[in-house]
Amino acid sequence: MYQIITGPLLWLTFAVFIGGLAWRVYSYIKGLDWKLDRVAYGTQTAYGIRGAARSIAAWIVPFGSQGWKVKPIFTILFFTFHIGLVVVPLFLAGHAVVLKMRFGIGWPTIPMLAADILTVAMICAGVFIIIRRIALPEVRIITSLYDYLLLAITLAPFVTGFMAVHQLGGDYEFWLLAHVIAGEIMLLAVPFTKLFHVVGFFLSRGQLGMDYGIKRGGMTGSPMTW
Repeated sequence: MYQIITGPLLWLTFAVFIGGLAWRVYSYIKGLDWKLDRVAYGTQTAYGIRGAARSIAAWIVPFGSQGWKVKPIFTILFFTFHIGLVVVPLFLAGHAVVLKMRFGIGWPTIPMLAADILTVAMICAGVFIIIRRIALPEVRIITSLYDYLLLAITLAPFVTGFMAVHQLGGDYEFWLLAHVIAGEIMLLAVPFTKLFHVVGFFLSRGQLGMDYGIKRGGMTGSPMTW
């Protein structure tokens, strides 16, 4: 079973993941109205690129935007969750070994202690985010079962991976298989669910920043830090 899910099934997962993301990006770009204000876009490209970069930077840095500053606790939870979500899967030593064995790709790794700290912090942040969605009426009213399902899909690989690495729960093979399958489910979900924001964030935020930068022609003061 392990050979199957880390071999053919992993290849299929990556193919769907990469192909699906490519299609979503293509569809997003194709769907933009390039004819709108085409004169301004053709003559103010430098301002547009600068605006896009500033907009993305303001939102990708903790407390870099006004939106992050008004909710400091949520901001800390949000970035803890996403830093763990990105860093641990990419730089965990066990994942690097699988990539080397299956795809021949060499990859840098982080110490196991750092991976454990980030994993626990990410899981705790995810739990608090769920509690926040339940506890706050203004958030609960816009939260559906679909949102909780996505959070569960996102947290599952980390919980099962932690259980497997530290041999908790008594059955190492079960947790290892559950971890790999949960990780593949999460990757498959990215192109087809709200998890697409892992790429869509850069597209939408860059578009907003570019649009503002072009139309304002580099004027100081912008909504890029909203």
